[in-house]
Amino acid sequence: MTDTDSSTPVEEPVVLSKDKKKKKHRKHKKKRRRDAAADDDDDRGGSSSSNEEEDHGKHSSDNKEIDMAAIDDDGNDSTKHKREKKSKKKKKDKKRKRSSSPPDDGDDSSCNNSNNKKSSKKKRKKSSSSKQRSKDKQKEMDEKVVSSSAIEYYPEDLKHLQLKKNQETVVLEKNVKTVDESKLKRKASLPNNDATTSNNTTMESKTKGDKNATATKEGDSSTTKQKQPNDKANNITLLLFYQYVEPPWDETQFQTALQFVTDQGQQHNLTGRMRVAREGLNCTLTGSHDGIRAWCAALRTFDGGRSKVQEVDDNGTKKTKIITEFANTEFKLTDDLPPKQRFPKLHAFEVIEIVNYGLAGHRAPSISQHGGTHLEPHLYHEKMHQKDTVIIDVRNHYEANIGRFDPPKGGAHMIDPKMRKSTEFPLWLDRKETKEMLRGKQVLMYCTGGVRCERASALLKQKIDQEEDTKELGIKGVYQLQGGVDKYFKAFPEGGLWKGKNYTFDKRFAHAPPAVEAVERTKKVLGGGGGDEGGGGGGGVLESSSKKLASSMEEGSSKEGNAEVIMGKCEACLKPWDMYRGKRRCPTCGVPSLICRDCFEADKSGMKKLGREVRCDLCVADNVRNKRELREREEREMKEYEQKLRRSDGDDYAPMIQRKHAITRKPKANPERVTRLFLKNMCARQMDESKLLEIVHPARVTHIQWLTDRNTGKFYGSAFIEVKTAEDAGSVLALDGTFQLGRKMKVKYQKHDEKDIWPIPNTEVSSS
Repeated sequence: MTDTDSSTPVEEPVVLSKDKKKKKHRKHKKKRRRDAAADDDDDRGGSSSSNEEEDHGKHSSDNKEIDMAAIDDDGNDSTKHKREKKSKKKKKDKKRKRSSSPPDDGDDSSCNNSNNKKSSKKKRKKSSSSKQRSKDKQKEMDEKVVSSSAIEYYPEDLKHLQLKKNQETVVLEKNVKTVDESKLKRKASLPNNDATTSNNTTMESKTKGDKNATATKEGDSSTTKQKQPNDKANNITLLLFYQYVEPPWDETQFQTALQFVTDQGQQHNLTGRMRVAREGLNCTLTGSHDGIRAWCAALRTFDGGRSKVQEVDDNGTKKTKIITEFANTEFKLTDDLPPKQRFPKLHAFEVIEIVNYGLAGHRAPSISQHGGTHLEPHLYHEKMHQKDTVIIDVRNHYEANIGRFDPPKGGAHMIDPKMRKSTEFPLWLDRKETKEMLRGKQVLMYCTGGVRCERASALLKQKIDQEEDTKELGIKGVYQLQGGVDKYFKAFPEGGLWKGKNYTFDKRFAHAPPAVEAVERTKKVLGGGGGDEGGGGGGGVLESSSKKLASSMEEGSSKEGNAEVIMGKCEACLKPWDMYRGKRRCPTCGVPSLICRDCFEADKSGMKKLGREVRCDLCVADNVRNKRELREREEREMKEYEQKLRRSDGDDYAPMIQRKHAITRKPKANPERVTRLFLKNMCARQMDESKLLEIVHPARVTHIQWLTDRNTGKFYGSAFIEVKTAEDAGSVLALDGTFQLGRKMKVKYQKHDEKDIWPIPNTEVSSS
């Protein structure tokens, strides 16, 4: 073979076997990858050696020749097509690497600009997605927030006047506050011995402050003429909500919840009352439009360390969702209330129950197991038209006295339990006459906001499930109004089947449905109260609006109920009246007194004194004339009820929890398993069997030996008791050193002597 023949390597691959071709192809593939990496280095570094470029050229020419030979041999162009695809992919990879890698000093400004554009695009995408998530969360929360405006049905001119008045009130309050602060500062700066000088200066500052206040008021009122007074910051939002938690919080979780709601309330400048128990929350709060809603959003996130994970079906895809304690809480909001209806301060206090039914601890019926069926206002409205239906007003009688549902003829039957307080409901439900009223009926319940119906409906359903005499009544169902009367008014602003006013536990005290309130308010402004209400001009427009509202109300009232009717009567003169005024209470039972304005002013001026004979209508109907009679009757009824529970519950019976320490106290150690205890330094005047059982609850006492004086035979404040178990004894010992009925009670274990007889005969607890 000649030299020329040996120097022609291009023709040799034609006769190569397929295996050799594959091996060569793999080698060249590896070379191409190395070359691509070298190209990337050139792009990043901006320079490379000439030797590398020559080698790269050689390798690429060799690759081309071998690839062409392979194509000719196979007679197939598919490899070429694949190669083109790979080269395109490599170019894309290079671009990605350039955009992701940080730019070096040698990069162009155009490269930096492109990277910046890409990063800004990514940021915009992230922000838009986060905004979308927040919108979704807000939408989900808004579905459980029921809000309305207190002035929604006012005529436009009256709406404007009300908002203007709200703004002026806020400005005036701020000015008064600044004047008071300036007076305090001046007093603090003055010497103590110059009393006359300080009095003169304070008088001068008062007159100056009043002038400044009026001047600023005039200035602000002039600005309000230019601007529409529709700023939400000047109005008050009222929040009503409750939430039971099951199982109840333990002590640590309770303290965490109490601290959280208090801190969040202070952070968002809220005022009002929070009833915080181990079974949940019951709150009535006031604040700004945004502050209230921010507090609600914060409460949604609170889990107290007990959040649950639940699978949710989202358009066919299963997702995990964290369910917090207040994820499904319904918040009822009323916006645009005047500033004077704001609570003065925030008060969060610890209670045993969020509604005091006397059903705390083991007595509490499970709401998740026995709770009534919740009906939205429109469905509840339809149920009231059905026969074989009863409606139980779960509120107190003095609330029902000024307003209640009035079902149509042939529809539901209204029942008022005539309670003075909620603790009477379990006793009323247990009476034979009550059970007969419920026989064969479907039962509807309602209250102001819905919270009182939760335990009430659960108690009735528990009785149906567990007690034979209630089961045989054939009750067709237990339903409750979702959101109470407050939500019903939002759904039926003209009143629906409501008659009268709704009693509230906030600064409104009592209110009619929104459309009725609008008519009454418009008439008040037109009827001479215009100067006080900021009225004056535009009377003709208000009058025409008032007539339109009144005519629409008349049409609505002719169809169903009549919310404008005055339901109550003055307890002194018996004229129609439906507003509770002042702080006077019934001298017999202590419920709020319904006294008209004329009688109230006459009593205040001394012209006509309201004596002890002026009692609530319930005390008059029951012929109760003093507190002693009422107390004796209540104690007798409660004793009968407790005796019945003892017989039915047997060993599981425990007295009603009426004290916080019954839940919070931790039992002491009892290594010797002693069940006898000695108690001393008790209040000899007030202590009796029922009081002692209440104090030591949940410990179960079987025997009590009251120690008496040998000469007089009177109880002097000491006793021996026997309890059921050693754990009960440890629970009673935890009361050592606590104040009970005004005295510091002493408790200790007292193991009985085997020579003595214990327990002593005839010392058993009387109702066991």
